[in-house]
Amino acid sequence: MKVGIEAGEVSKASVTRERVINKGVSVIDFILRIVACFGTLGSAIAMGTARQTFPFSTRFIRFKAVYSDLPMFSFFVIANAVVCGYLALSLPFSILHIITRAAVKSRIVLATFDTAMMALLTAGASAAAAIASLAHNGNPSTNWFAICRQYRNFCERVSGSLIGSFVGITIFMLLIILALVAISRR
Repeated sequence: MKVGIEAGEVSKASVTRERVINKGVSVIDFILRIVACFGTLGSAIAMGTARQTFPFSTRFIRFKAVYSDLPMFSFFVIANAVVCGYLALSLPFSILHIITRAAVKSRIVLATFDTAMMALLTAGASAAAAIASLAHNGNPSTNWFAICRQYRNFCERVSGSLIGSFVGITIFMLLIILALVAISRR
């Protein structure tokens, strides 16, 4: 008598291993969503509270730098806030994926919305990065001077918020890859 696995049968060890891998992917997805949520929230708060008054000011004239003076920085704050809200609302679906492994349709929906949110975050971060580069370096051919020599704290805060946002974009790339891996394993 021959003992072994017939064609079409699956061993219990391989099924258990597949479940552990799928659950691990779902846990990593949940953790990455939490990290991205805090990163985008921190970026929105850092940019939204960035302001500095120029030390040289008279009684009637004060020079100040505020994020709301530039529409690109306002778009950056709004984009980060929207993405943070989306990530917070997507956490229950991520928990559902940890508990249930048969939730393929919700993974497809999350991957689609993750792609849209990554595009929104990329647009906001790119627009703000262009203005931050102009603030740091200026543009001599158009006589736009670099303002970061005068508004050092403001520029440091803007640069820090950009770093957090670009980390969020990287995490979104990983989330999309993880979702596609999890979908393809079904």
